[in-house]
Amino acid sequence: MPAQVPVVDYLVLEPEPRLKAVACSGCGADFLTRRNACASCGGADFADKSLATEGSVVAFTIVHRAAPGVAVPFVSAIVRLDDGPIVPGNLIGVDPTPEDVALGMGVRLTTFVAGTDDNGVEAVAYAFAPRG
Repeated sequence: MPAQVPVVDYLVLEPEPRLKAVACSGCGADFLTRRNACASCGGADFADKSLATEGSVVAFTIVHRAAPGVAVPFVSAIVRLDDGPIVPGNLIGVDPTPEDVALGMGVRLTTFVAGTDDNGVEAVAYAFAPRG
């Protein structure tokens, strides 16, 4: 298997793909990126926390214009994970039409190879696919 690196720091690939948050030790607020201070309580003590791999769509849009080289249309969504945090992610495995995506739709975390560098190292991204 080729070497792989996640495209974002909060994606963990081993042993199973998952997202991780930094959780404020003071109030329990979750953040996907490193923090110097909690935006909720101002605390400065954090611990890593594994997040649920399933959730539901709470908002979405169908994107028809993107940067050069990015295939359109695609579905960009906001997902509430089953353990509470809200995270962004694209939806895959669905037609990018309003008839095929719905608020409350159950989804699960998945990963895909977004690109490969000249040394064969794969950049791995995450998305969400319908539960099923």
